Amino acid sequence: MSRLQQTEGLTDIQREILSTVRDFVDKEILPVATELEHRDEYPTQIVEGLKELGVFGLMIPEEYGGLGESLLTYALCVEEISRGWMSVSGIINTHFIVAYMLKQHGTQEQKDHFLPKMAAGDIRGAFSMSEPGLGSDVSAIRTKAVRSGEEYVINGQKMWLTNGGSSNLVAVLCRTDEGQPEGAPPHRSMTTFLIEKEPGFGPNTKVPGLTVPGKIEKMGYKGVDTTELVLEDVHVPADRVLGGQSGRGFYQMMDGVEVGRVNVAARGCGVARRAFELGVEYAQQRHTFGKPIAQHQAIQFKLAEMATKVEAAHQMMINAARKKDSGQRNDLEAGMAKYLASEYCKEVVEDAFRIHGGYGFSKEYEIERLYREAPMLLIGEGTAEIQKMIIGRRLLEEYRIQG
Repeated sequence: MSRLQQTEGLTDIQREILSTVRDFVDKEILPVATELEHRDEYPTQIVEGLKELGVFGLMIPEEYGGLGESLLTYALCVEEISRGWMSVSGIINTHFIVAYMLKQHGTQEQKDHFLPKMAAGDIRGAFSMSEPGLGSDVSAIRTKAVRSGEEYVINGQKMWLTNGGSSNLVAVLCRTDEGQPEGAPPHRSMTTFLIEKEPGFGPNTKVPGLTVPGKIEKMGYKGVDTTELVLEDVHVPADRVLGGQSGRGFYQMMDGVEVGRVNVAARGCGVARRAFELGVEYAQQRHTFGKPIAQHQAIQFKLAEMATKVEAAHQMMINAARKKDSGQRNDLEAGMAKYLASEYCKEVVEDAFRIHGGYGFSKEYEIERLYREAPMLLIGEGTAEIQKMIIGRRLLEEYRIQG
């Protein structure tokens, strides 16, 4: 077990869960990850294995068939899975966010209907907030849902859905202007809809008017499908409004994104640790000037900096998770953890790439895959600039001058 990324104060159950996940990563993910990634192939067998382990229900309450574990436990599992292959953690994360939103904000009927099947991994979730011209300005959402009797009719186009094709439940954020006075803030006119669909690409056989055009080709983060979502006169029953009341979608989505940022921080920690492992191993095998390059001071300095960044990001991530688990507001801690972990991950991966020299540029070596995966963390769940805005505003709230 690595000396790095140790977590104090874990229960025996948490340690047992992490040990099981770590063994699964070593035996089932690492040996096949690079090959599947190069083929951009969905990791069906890995997903089935994680279903059997109960990972899809980690944070779903026991009354719905889940394990009822904490955000900390989940984040530590994500860290281990990302060490094996970050794309697998993406498959779980979007599912986890939708399950979390249902647990926190869903009606009792919605919880009873969805959560047991989500815990078993039979229903797998995706969430849809972004749009082609949206960027970080969530208030500019154009996809619109209009009430028509006991249902809503939705029209619009969404972007960057992780699990867009493979999922069978999508939480979609739309504009709903009903009941809002003229000039009301845009975030009060947003509603989250739960749309059940068939997995796959093209026009959906279960939901007329809903189309998943196909996978978006990416430089990294392969294997997991990232898609658009087109909605043309899609009819959704009113009882599939998350929480049963319109106008609350923005707050529901932001709550989900907040825990998602802890997840992205955990991914950064896992990828960074794997990069460090590859770098320190290669540095002891590669010889120059009659000795392993690990014995050159320049390389030792690099390894020292890499390990320190791996450890610092991990500690910030667990602090953010524990803050959320305690019921306290954690947007400051989650923003800091996501910002630091993603930036440090990029730097640690690049240093491991440099240690590999020319071989790092070869697809034969795993570090090449990590080098293409790390940039996604700089963007997912909000860019560094967005995190800095959140951090800055919260700090000014905390340190506001009186008088």
